[in-house]
Amino acid sequence: MAKPPIVCVVGKSDAGKTTFLEKLIRELKLRKVRVGTIKHDAHGFDIDKPGKDTWRHAQAGADAVLISSPDKFALIKKVEEEMNLDRLAELIPDMDIIITEGYKRSDKPKIEINRTVHSRELLCGAEELVALVSDARWDMGVPLFGLEDAAGVAELLIEKYGLSGR
Repeated sequence: MAKPPIVCVVGKSDAGKTTFLEKLIRELKLRKVRVGTIKHDAHGFDIDKPGKDTWRHAQAGADAVLISSPDKFALIKKVEEEMNLDRLAELIPDMDIIITEGYKRSDKPKIEINRTVHSRELLCGAEELVALVSDARWDMGVPLFGLEDAAGVAELLIEKYGLSGR
């Protein structure tokens, strides 16, 4: 099985990364593309609720806690250091594409979200970008899309990576 391509959605804080990513996922799903996402959180996170059984297992010292139901599962595992993006992607190999939110310093291709109300500078150079999504006109030699054009970005990704829905 071929590894799915990884594309990172990046941008400055409050640029609209999550909002655009939600729209992009919906557009890809309409085209029957299997989409995995990975969210980077530099500050750490906790998805377990205090008092719940899985939280209690972790508090008792479990190094890994997995919860499963008929339609989903979640794994919470302590790690010595942050896992790199390629290792994380190995955990979801049955996707057509993996889209991250964050990982602006990775070596993966990127879609930068830019809203001029937050910044008139870009994080990425043209060589890093698959596309630029912005409310401003940029002349960088990469495809430029408006903030609402998730359908256009979905079509670009399908064409660029040869994605075919099932």
